[in-house]
Amino acid sequence: MELECYPMSDQPCDLVPGRQARDWMDAFPSRHPYRCLPLSMANTTGWEVLCPLSFTAEWNGGPSQNDIVITPDRHAPNLHHFVTSHFSRGVMTMHPQYLFRTPPGWGLLASGAPNHVKDGIAPLTGLIETDWLPFPFTMNWLFTRPGRVKFERGEPFCFITPIEHRKAEAFEPVIRSLESNPVMKGQFEAWNRQRTDFNKRLASGDPDAAKEAWQRFYFKGELPEELGAAPETHANKRRLKAPRLG
Repeated sequence: MELECYPMSDQPCDLVPGRQARDWMDAFPSRHPYRCLPLSMANTTGWEVLCPLSFTAEWNGGPSQNDIVITPDRHAPNLHHFVTSHFSRGVMTMHPQYLFRTPPGWGLLASGAPNHVKDGIAPLTGLIETDWLPFPFTMNWLFTRPGRVKFERGEPFCFITPIEHRKAEAFEPVIRSLESNPVMKGQFEAWNRQRTDFNKRLASGDPDAAKEAWQRFYFKGELPEELGAAPETHANKRRLKAPRLG
Protein backbone atom coordinates (compact mmCIF):
# COMPACT_ATOMS: atom_id res chain seq x y z
CA MET A 1 0.00 0.00 0.00
CA GLU A 2 1.17 3.52 -0.74
CA LEU A 3 0.58 6.86 0.89
CA GLU A 4 1.17 9.19 -2.03
CA CYS A 5 2.70 12.53 -1.04
CA TYR A 6 2.70 15.30 -3.65
CA PRO A 7 4.80 18.34 -2.61
CA MET A 8 3.05 21.67 -3.05
CA SER A 9 6.27 23.72 -2.91
CA ASP A 10 9.89 23.53 -4.04
CA GLN A 11 11.00 23.02 -0.44
CA PRO A 12 8.25 21.03 1.31
CA CYS A 13 8.29 20.26 5.00
CA ASP A 14 10.21 17.18 6.09
CA LEU A 15 8.04 14.10 6.58
CA VAL A 16 9.37 11.43 8.96
CA PRO A 17 8.03 8.32 10.72
CA GLY A 18 6.67 9.07 14.18
CA ARG A 19 9.39 9.19 16.81
CA GLN A 20 8.96 7.57 20.20
CA ALA A 21 10.87 10.11 22.31
CA ARG A 22 9.21 12.95 24.22
CA ASP A 23 11.10 15.46 26.37
CA TRP A 24 8.65 15.17 29.28
CA MET A 25 8.89 11.37 29.17
CA ASP A 26 12.70 11.55 29.19
CA ALA A 27 12.58 13.82 32.26
CA PHE A 28 11.02 11.15 34.53
CA PRO A 29 13.31 9.07 36.75
CA SER A 30 14.31 5.92 34.84
CA ARG A 31 12.25 7.32 31.91
CA HIS A 32 9.26 5.69 33.58
CA PRO A 33 6.56 6.77 31.03
CA TYR A 34 8.13 4.60 28.33
CA ARG A 35 6.92 1.59 30.31
CA CYS A 36 3.42 2.59 29.21
CA LEU A 37 3.22 0.78 25.89
CA PRO A 38 0.07 2.60 24.67
CA LEU A 39 1.94 5.92 24.89
CA SER A 40 4.95 4.69 22.93
CA MET A 41 2.84 2.97 20.28
CA ALA A 42 0.70 6.07 19.77
CA ASN A 43 3.83 8.18 19.36
CA THR A 44 5.02 6.00 16.48
CA THR A 45 1.75 5.17 14.67
CA GLY A 46 1.89 7.78 11.94
CA TRP A 47 4.18 10.30 10.29
CA GLU A 48 5.33 13.66 11.59
CA VAL A 49 5.38 16.77 9.44
CA LEU A 50 8.20 18.98 10.72
CA CYS A 51 8.51 22.76 11.00
CA PRO A 52 10.90 24.07 8.33
CA LEU A 53 11.83 27.08 10.49
CA SER A 54 11.65 28.40 14.03
CA PHE A 55 9.06 31.05 14.87
CA THR A 56 7.14 32.66 17.69
CA ALA A 57 3.39 33.27 17.64
CA GLU A 58 1.65 35.64 20.05
CA TRP A 59 -2.09 36.13 20.55
CA ASN A 60 -3.46 39.11 22.46
CA GLY A 61 -6.85 37.48 23.04
CA GLY A 62 -8.68 39.45 20.36
CA PRO A 63 -11.09 38.09 17.72
CA SER A 64 -9.45 39.31 14.51
CA GLN A 65 -6.76 37.85 12.26
CA ASN A 66 -4.38 40.66 13.19
CA ASP A 67 -4.56 39.65 16.87
CA ILE A 68 -2.06 36.87 16.20
CA VAL A 69 1.45 38.05 15.37
CA ILE A 70 3.87 35.52 13.89
CA THR A 71 7.59 36.29 14.00
CA PRO A 72 10.27 34.03 12.48
CA ASP A 73 13.64 33.68 14.20
CA ARG A 74 15.32 34.53 10.90
CA HIS A 75 14.19 36.40 7.81
CA ALA A 76 11.62 34.24 5.99
CA PRO A 77 10.04 35.96 2.97
CA ASN A 78 7.67 33.04 2.36
CA LEU A 79 6.58 32.70 5.99
CA HIS A 80 2.90 33.16 5.07
CA HIS A 81 3.12 30.09 2.82
CA PHE A 82 3.76 28.01 5.92
CA VAL A 83 2.03 29.65 8.89
CA THR A 84 -0.68 32.33 9.02
CA SER A 85 -3.50 33.75 11.08
CA HIS A 86 -6.34 32.77 8.76
CA PHE A 87 -9.43 31.83 10.74
CA SER A 88 -9.17 34.47 13.52
CA ARG A 89 -10.29 33.99 17.16
CA GLY A 90 -6.98 32.56 18.30
CA VAL A 91 -6.65 29.93 15.56
CA MET A 92 -3.23 29.63 13.90
CA THR A 93 -3.05 27.83 10.55
CA MET A 94 -0.06 25.82 9.33
CA HIS A 95 0.42 24.22 5.92
CA PRO A 96 1.85 20.68 5.66
CA GLN A 97 2.62 21.53 2.01
CA TYR A 98 1.62 18.16 0.61
CA LEU A 99 -1.36 16.85 -1.30
CA PHE A 100 -1.86 13.35 0.07
CA ARG A 101 -3.60 10.47 -1.65
CA THR A 102 -4.64 7.26 0.13
CA PRO A 103 -6.09 4.01 -1.26
CA PRO A 104 -9.89 3.80 -1.69
CA GLY A 105 -11.68 3.73 1.66
CA TRP A 106 -8.75 5.18 3.56
CA GLY A 107 -8.42 8.72 4.90
CA LEU A 108 -5.91 10.57 7.04
CA LEU A 109 -6.40 11.56 10.65
CA ALA A 110 -4.40 14.79 11.04
CA SER A 111 -3.58 16.02 14.53
CA GLY A 112 -0.73 17.12 16.71
CA ALA A 113 1.95 14.53 17.41
CA PRO A 114 0.56 12.22 20.16
CA ASN A 115 1.70 13.16 23.66
CA HIS A 116 3.68 16.12 22.34
CA VAL A 117 2.49 18.80 24.77
CA LYS A 118 2.69 22.55 24.19
CA ASP A 119 1.69 25.06 26.84
CA GLY A 120 -0.79 27.72 25.76
CA ILE A 121 -1.85 26.21 22.45
CA ALA A 122 -3.59 22.98 21.42
CA PRO A 123 -3.69 21.11 18.10
CA LEU A 124 -7.04 20.66 16.39
CA THR A 125 -7.76 17.27 14.84
CA GLY A 126 -9.18 16.70 11.39
CA LEU A 127 -10.26 13.63 9.42
CA ILE A 128 -9.65 14.08 5.70
CA GLU A 129 -10.99 11.93 2.85
CA THR A 130 -7.67 11.78 1.06
CA ASP A 131 -8.82 8.95 -1.22
CA TRP A 132 -10.47 11.56 -3.47
CA LEU A 133 -9.64 15.10 -2.26
CA PRO A 134 -7.74 16.96 -5.04
CA PHE A 135 -6.27 19.72 -2.86
CA PRO A 136 -4.18 19.91 0.34
CA PHE A 137 -5.51 20.44 3.86
CA THR A 138 -4.29 22.71 6.66
CA MET A 139 -3.23 21.97 10.21
CA ASN A 140 -4.74 24.31 12.79
CA TRP A 141 -3.76 25.14 16.37
CA LEU A 142 -5.97 26.95 18.89
CA PHE A 143 -4.50 29.25 21.52
CA THR A 144 -5.92 28.25 24.90
CA ARG A 145 -5.23 31.70 26.37
CA PRO A 146 -3.57 34.96 25.34
CA GLY A 147 0.21 34.57 25.29
CA ARG A 148 3.24 33.56 23.30
CA VAL A 149 4.29 30.14 21.98
CA LYS A 150 7.42 28.95 20.22
CA PHE A 151 7.74 26.35 17.48
CA GLU A 152 11.25 25.10 16.76
CA ARG A 153 12.65 24.06 13.42
CA GLY A 154 12.34 20.27 13.18
CA GLU A 155 9.48 20.15 15.70
CA PRO A 156 6.41 18.19 14.58
CA PHE A 157 3.41 20.43 13.93
CA CYS A 158 1.22 17.85 12.22
CA PHE A 159 0.86 14.08 12.62
CA ILE A 160 -0.90 11.96 9.98
CA THR A 161 -2.28 8.45 10.48
CA PRO A 162 -4.10 6.43 7.78
CA ILE A 163 -7.49 5.19 8.91
CA GLU A 164 -10.33 3.22 7.32
CA HIS A 165 -12.80 5.65 8.82
CA ARG A 166 -15.97 4.40 7.15
CA LYS A 167 -15.59 1.04 8.92
CA ALA A 168 -16.17 2.80 12.24
CA GLU A 169 -19.82 3.13 11.24
CA ALA A 170 -20.19 -0.66 11.35
CA PHE A 171 -19.40 -0.78 15.07
CA GLU A 172 -22.19 -0.78 17.66
CA PRO A 173 -21.17 -0.26 21.29
CA VAL A 174 -22.71 -3.01 23.46
CA ILE A 175 -22.59 -2.80 27.26
CA ARG A 176 -22.39 -6.23 28.89
CA SER A 177 -21.65 -7.49 32.38
CA LEU A 178 -18.24 -9.06 32.89
CA GLU A 179 -20.03 -12.17 34.20
CA SER A 180 -21.44 -12.75 30.72
CA ASN A 181 -17.91 -13.51 29.49
CA PRO A 182 -16.46 -16.09 31.91
CA VAL A 183 -13.12 -16.37 30.09
CA MET A 184 -12.49 -12.64 30.16
CA LYS A 185 -13.70 -12.45 33.77
CA GLY A 186 -11.21 -15.14 34.78
CA GLN A 187 -8.37 -13.40 32.97
CA PHE A 188 -9.22 -10.07 34.58
CA GLU A 189 -9.42 -11.57 38.07
CA ALA A 190 -6.07 -13.34 37.58
CA TRP A 191 -4.48 -10.06 36.46
CA ASN A 192 -6.07 -8.20 39.38
CA ARG A 193 -4.70 -10.72 41.89
CA GLN A 194 -1.22 -10.47 40.40
CA ARG A 195 -1.39 -6.68 40.28
CA THR A 196 -2.62 -6.31 43.86
CA ASP A 197 0.00 -8.72 45.19
CA PHE A 198 2.79 -6.99 43.26
CA ASN A 199 1.79 -3.52 44.51
CA LYS A 200 1.66 -4.78 48.12
CA ARG A 201 5.13 -6.34 47.81
CA LEU A 202 6.48 -3.20 46.17
CA ALA A 203 5.04 -0.97 48.93
CA SER A 204 6.49 -3.20 51.64
CA GLY A 205 9.99 -3.00 50.19
CA ASP A 206 10.16 -6.55 48.89
CA PRO A 207 13.55 -6.76 47.09
CA ASP A 208 12.26 -9.01 44.30
CA ALA A 209 9.39 -6.64 43.53
CA ALA A 210 11.74 -3.65 43.64
CA LYS A 211 14.09 -5.39 41.22
CA GLU A 212 11.24 -6.19 38.88
CA ALA A 213 10.07 -2.54 39.15
CA TRP A 214 6.95 -3.00 37.02
CA GLN A 215 4.77 -5.74 35.60
CA ARG A 216 5.16 -6.41 31.90
CA PHE A 217 2.07 -8.46 30.99
CA TYR A 218 0.79 -6.02 28.38
CA PHE A 219 4.22 -4.93 27.16
CA LYS A 220 5.26 -8.54 26.49
CA GLY A 221 1.85 -9.67 25.28
CA GLU A 222 1.33 -12.17 28.07
CA LEU A 223 -1.66 -13.19 30.17
CA PRO A 224 -1.21 -13.93 33.89
CA GLU A 225 -1.38 -17.40 35.42
CA GLU A 226 -1.15 -19.19 32.06
CA LEU A 227 -4.68 -18.24 31.07
CA GLY A 228 -3.90 -18.28 27.38
CA ALA A 229 -1.71 -16.21 25.12
CA ALA A 230 -2.14 -12.82 23.53
CA PRO A 231 -2.59 -12.91 19.73
CA GLU A 232 0.45 -12.94 17.49
CA THR A 233 -0.61 -9.51 16.23
CA HIS A 234 0.53 -7.96 19.53
CA ALA A 235 3.27 -5.37 18.98
CA ASN A 236 5.47 -3.45 21.40
CA LYS A 237 7.47 -1.56 18.80
CA ARG A 238 6.54 0.11 15.54
CA ARG A 239 8.80 1.28 12.74
CA LEU A 240 7.01 2.95 9.86
CA LYS A 241 8.62 3.43 6.46
CA ALA A 242 10.36 6.68 5.57
CA PRO A 243 9.19 8.43 2.38
CA ARG A 244 10.90 7.48 -0.86
CA LEU A 245 10.93 9.08 -4.29
CA GLY A 246 8.43 7.44 -6.62
